[in-house]
Amino acid sequence: MDLRDQLESPLFTHFISNYAQPTGPDLLARTEEFFEWQEARRQTGLWPYSRSLEAAPNAECGVRSETGQARLGLNFGSQDYLSLSTHPEVIATAHRSIEQYGLHSAGSAMLGGNTTPSLMLEKAIAEHLQMEHVALFSTGWGAGFGTIVGLVRPGDHVVLDALSHQCLQQGAAAATQNVSRVPHLSNRAMRRKLQEIRARDTKNGVLVVTEGLFSMDSDVPRIEELQGICREYGATLLVDVAHDLGATGPKGTGSLGAQEMLGKVDLVVGAFSKTFASNGGFMATNSPAVRQYVRVMGGPHIFSNALLPTQAAVVLESLRIVRSEEGEALRTKARENSTALRGAFAERGIECLGDVSNVVPVPVGDPKVARLAAKFVFERGVFTNLVEYPAVRLRETRFRMQVMAAHTPEQARQAAEVVAGAIEEARRLVKTQGRSARAALREDRPLAEL
Repeated sequence: MDLRDQLESPLFTHFISNYAQPTGPDLLARTEEFFEWQEARRQTGLWPYSRSLEAAPNAECGVRSETGQARLGLNFGSQDYLSLSTHPEVIATAHRSIEQYGLHSAGSAMLGGNTTPSLMLEKAIAEHLQMEHVALFSTGWGAGFGTIVGLVRPGDHVVLDALSHQCLQQGAAAATQNVSRVPHLSNRAMRRKLQEIRARDTKNGVLVVTEGLFSMDSDVPRIEELQGICREYGATLLVDVAHDLGATGPKGTGSLGAQEMLGKVDLVVGAFSKTFASNGGFMATNSPAVRQYVRVMGGPHIFSNALLPTQAAVVLESLRIVRSEEGEALRTKARENSTALRGAFAERGIECLGDVSNVVPVPVGDPKVARLAAKFVFERGVFTNLVEYPAVRLRETRFRMQVMAAHTPEQARQAAEVVAGAIEEARRLVKTQGRSARAALREDRPLAEL
């Protein structure tokens, strides 16, 4: 099969969405078609997912693919924005907490799973955000999903920014059929939608959902304006700060702090997994009633085991560092690295999306080019994440590179050279439809031999 045929085969033309609605009476057997497609991509090196780290998520580390291919190289795929997962004080805190509390929370937060570190963490997050009350969740996903399903009822409405995270999208879908999506970052469209809803329904609640930093586009909403629109139409605003809290803003207060909106937003949810060296998440509110209601009615809080005491202690210590002068220095280093990465791509004719943050979206466009480039990037020892449809629109395939404080500007420039070169050569191969891709890919030849 030559490259022309290869590029028109399911290896390149199909996406996960092609297999999302299988039919047939056998729930198990009907997964086979997806598996065959996935396995074909995996065996040709075109499945860049489910890799495993062979050490801590440092700036350089070993990575192994699902098929067992191991590489040592530059890590721009991990979410450890201030490199706190290997910080000596954070590790020491984890050791001490294990000795004192053991390894397990041993229950949901409603049934004995709270610990001294988790209660201290609730107070610390509340202070950091200038909110009155915080409820913890064992995952960031659970925080977003649980807050929405805890508060929203079938007659209510949820209006989301179109690019809101899947935990928010699925929470809305689980709570009500009255779900609307507005164009990304369009407060004008949000106003029109709320006006439309309130013109026909003044009895039910309306929840508006956005993010402090959008993880696929690295851009931010105008939060004060959006909160004002919500007030005007009797709606409640929820902001998900998973990717900006700790990593950006004054003292790590994210977009809320940068826009002087601390304590002024109705609901804030977030995750600890990007900056705070642990799984887990939270909801923050100024209402004690809302906190208690979501704890009971938000399934992921009441029906999941509580955050482990070690996790809570690690996040608490990470937050201390985030708020310190050291934290400011780490954010400055991460920003310098991100700026260097973006600049290196710009020198090669690639304009990264969004604003400067730890997230650097590198546009590719053509998903065929992107899949080939992802294989080549891995082979050349740079580890980053391919994002393709349906996670983004069909012609908006990209690499999402994630910058850490532990990187250096030189590593950033080196990574950009590898990724930009891989994109250029993959685009040339797709354009010229050269020799058979299947044989060359399976033989794992260097790109220069293709």
